[in-house]
Formats: sequence, structure tokens, C-alpha cells
Amino acid sequence: MKAPEKAPWYYLFLLILAGESVFILPFVLPRVFRPTVLKVFELDNVDLGLCFSVYGFVALVSYLFGGPLADKYPPRKLIAIALWMTALGGFVFATFPAYSTLQILYGFWGFTTIFLFWSPMIKATRVWGGEKAQGKAFGLLDGGRGLVGALFGTMGVLVFSFFLTENLEIATLQESRFAFRYVILTSAVIVAVVGVFVWMFMKLPEHQEKEIFVEKITISQIGEVVRLPSVALLMVIILCAYVGYKITDVFSLYAQDVMLFDQVGSAQVGTFLLFVRPVVGILIGVLADRSKPSLWLFISFIIAFFGAVIFATGLVANTSHFVFLLSILVVAIGVYAARALYFAVMQSGKIPLVLTGTAVGLISLIGYTPDIFAGPAMGYLLDASPGLEGHQHVFWMLAFFSFIGGLAAFRYFQLYGKRKNEHAEKS
Repeated sequence: MKAPEKAPWYYLFLLILAGESVFILPFVLPRVFRPTVLKVFELDNVDLGLCFSVYGFVALVSYLFGGPLADKYPPRKLIAIALWMTALGGFVFATFPAYSTLQILYGFWGFTTIFLFWSPMIKATRVWGGEKAQGKAFGLLDGGRGLVGALFGTMGVLVFSFFLTENLEIATLQESRFAFRYVILTSAVIVAVVGVFVWMFMKLPEHQEKEIFVEKITISQIGEVVRLPSVALLMVIILCAYVGYKITDVFSLYAQDVMLFDQVGSAQVGTFLLFVRPVVGILIGVLADRSKPSLWLFISFIIAFFGAVIFATGLVANTSHFVFLLSILVVAIGVYAARALYFAVMQSGKIPLVLTGTAVGLISLIGYTPDIFAGPAMGYLLDASPGLEGHQHVFWMLAFFSFIGGLAAFRYFQLYGKRKNEHAEKS
């Protein structure tokens, strides 16, 4: 089929802005401020992991039913509504609710960020990339999202530092909550404003929308997608890559527990990691489009594996801050490169453009199950063996999943990556 004409540049810009904004409240703030979040909500690592699990269970259903929705309705409407609903949850988050309410809130976010948002975002990115720039499109999406996340993280650290008047080491629970409330509220307002911009400006010409949407998704069309070998392999690839991405959440805690940083110092480590993501995403996207995206996907898992082993063997302890940050960089390059490319290979895997939403929903049903098990697993490993040993166990977990993901990526390359112009394979 003939591919739709390329969408304007500001379409991707709004997609990038929305793509990270929607996850700021449930994920980016806990990633950057993990020690602070544990303190102000009076949680341990397992408690926080179980909140992520509630999110994951709701997301699991949302992936399945939200996918076909993306093949029927314009992305801007679904994405804008998702942003507004997510922002409303932020105002509840800022009250520091009881643990049971916090779990319900994470379930609510599992619905708002996935059912109305995830598949439309992926499909819209594929539309923007056209036939020959899938690596560039998804690299810019993930890299841009990383930059947005980094800017949110930086803003959060500045706001938190400004309102926390006491020394970090002696700040009371109420003083920490007072400061962190401003971080949450500022984030929620920005998320809502992004939703307004998406609704107003992220539009495609009417004739173009008709080319990429269907009136009704049939059982036979779903069966057509399920039978594709690329779909099964992408389920495994994304599952393994996403475990790696979830594990990057512990770096700020590693900085505090092993490297003995304070709360602001550990948050700055998390923010440093966020700034690595846009650089990796953009560079790997450009490289992939000039060669073979599936080959670079395989290489990214190899890098993630070796980075994980460096931490798992305990080499990054009692060392300089420079060596610590360099070791984080190795893991980040592998994890973020895999994340930037796993949807970029959909086109070479012969997944029809018009059924992208349905395919993404099915793939994500398995691929994003780490939302359910990764948080509790990391929490258990960290709490069962406090300090360096617990973190080593977490990185052995990363090494295992990187190895399995590498095998699946290599098989994908064998099946679909041998053509000279892999990225130009017709939809």
C-alpha cells in the first residue's frame, strides 16, 4: 500500500513532548527522587514495587483493548484526554494519600497512560517516519522523550532544593513533603498544559487520516497480525529491553546506598541518566537508518549485558565518582539504544501500517509485563540483601534478560535484517 505523506515536524515535537509528559508523575519523579519518594510516602522498596505492579496489571488489559482504538480514532484526541486525566491524578498524588489510595492511583494511571495513549503514540510515530526513516522517527521519539524527562528532572531538583529549607540530613517528614508537593503540583500543571497544545495543534490532513485508520477491526485482521513471526519475537525483545529500562530506576538509590550520596546528589545521578537518553536515542536512530536497525538492536543488548556484568560483579563500589558515572553510561547506552529501536523494526517485520495499533497492543500485552513483576522483584532483591549485595542481584537480573533479548534480536536480524535496505521495506 502507498504510505501516507510525511507529517510536519511540529507533529513529532508535540508527540515527543506528550510522550514523556504523561509518564512524569507515575515514573519519572519516582526514578529521579526514589529515596525522597520512599520517605515522603513512608514506603519501602517492595511497597513502591507493588504500586508499579498495580499499574502493570491495569496496563496489561489496557494494551489489549487500547490497541484497536488507535486504528479507529485520531491520535491527538486520545493523547490529549490521556494527558488531562493523568494530570488530575497528580493532584491526588500531591496529598500524599494512604498506601491503599496510592495503589488505586497507580491503577488509574495504568489506564490513562496506556488505554488512550500508548498505541496512538507508536502509530503516530510510525506515520511520521514514513518508509525510510523509522529509525530516525523512533530514535527522535525516545531521545526527545528522554530530553523532556531530563528537563522535568532538573526542574524537579531545583524546585525541591528551593522549598526544602532545612539541611537534607535533618529535614523532617513534613518539611520534605512540603517541598516535594511543589514538585508534584508543578509537574501536574505542565502535563495538563501539554494536553491543550496536543488537542489544538497535533493534527493531520483529513485525507491522510483516512488512509491510516479503519472503520472496524475484524477477528481475521487480528489473526493476521498474531501469525507474524516478527510479532512473537518483538514480544520477547521488548520484554527483555523493558526490564533493563525499569532497572535504571535503581541508579539513584545505588548512588545513595553504595556511593553514599545525599538526597540531592542521588537525584542528580538520576537526572544525569535522563540526559544520556536523548543523545543515545538520536544517534542510534540515525545509525540504524543508514544500515540495519535490527543489527543495531542486537548490538544494544550486547552492550547492556556487559554493562550489567560490571555492576553485578561488584566492580563499581568503593570507586571514584567518575568510574561510577562511566559505568552507568555503558548500561544506559545499551538499554536506551534497545528502547529506541524495538518499534523501529516493525516495518521490516512486515507489520501493516493500518494495523499498527492492534499489533502494538498485542506485542505490548507481553512486552510490558515487567510493569507487573520488575518492581516487586527489584524491591525484594534490594530489601532482602541491603546495600551492595542487593544491587548486585538486581544487575545479575539485568544481565540475564539482556542475554535472552540478545538471542531474540539476533533471530529477528536473521529473518528480517539481511536485506540491504531493511528500513525501506514496504508496509
